[in-house]
Amino acid sequence: MGNPVKRVLFVNSEIMPFVPETPISKVGRYLPQGIQEQKKEIRSFMPRYGCINDRKNQLHEVIRLSGMNIIVGDVDRQLVIKVASVAAARLQVYFIDNEDYFRRKQMTYDTDGKFFEDNGQRAVFFARGVLETVKKLRWAPDVIHCQGWITNLIPLYLKKVYKADPIFADSRIVTTLYNDISEEKFGASFKDTILFGGISPDDVPLPEDPDGTNLAKLAAMYSDGVIIGDSAVSSDLVGYCKGLDVPTLDFNAESMENGTYAREYDEFYQQL
Repeated sequence: MGNPVKRVLFVNSEIMPFVPETPISKVGRYLPQGIQEQKKEIRSFMPRYGCINDRKNQLHEVIRLSGMNIIVGDVDRQLVIKVASVAAARLQVYFIDNEDYFRRKQMTYDTDGKFFEDNGQRAVFFARGVLETVKKLRWAPDVIHCQGWITNLIPLYLKKVYKADPIFADSRIVTTLYNDISEEKFGASFKDTILFGGISPDDVPLPEDPDGTNLAKLAAMYSDGVIIGDSAVSSDLVGYCKGLDVPTLDFNAESMENGTYAREYDEFYQQL
């Protein structure tokens, strides 16, 4: 068990009302509020998808945090950081933006329902963009809670590249797993795209053509705690997580329904 948890960083694939309500976006909206009500400091991140209207949601660019280039697939991609608030809850949300990866109107699938071919690159850019931005904020989180497939590389990067940074030296990482893209394929080049900063192929035990379940297992492997966030998560993935030497919190339909999951998750953080 580590130090008392006072600061929690939430990294989300979706947060309502910026995107439509789903089980993931609803937790992305209400969990940070619930943890804040437990007297914790919080920060939240998500991608700035093209379906998010800057004017309607009052997003504005944070110049001091923007401007870095992140190399993904041998190409420099500019990192743009925007911020907005959920006024009703006094929550500030940071958005990771890039013209190539996040300006399209669809979030994960194209208009024909096809999984975007560059989703692996988008996950790499998003994960590195979040961690680099938190470094610039000089805000050291006690817990980093990742939710949704696009966050699944953060545990690997935190443990293998960023752990030596004082900002993350004492951070514990929690991953909530959903049945969001379990069977979608990332392609044979995905593993090479992940590698940077001294990460070796042996650090990334993915098959030749990894799918969403393989990526979720990689996230769990490098996490300090795992939460099953969906009753539809496969028994194979749940069994894998329970075979790891990390605490695992089972899905609790009742607490999700009545809203007490925030208190349950806060108690889980304290155990890590």
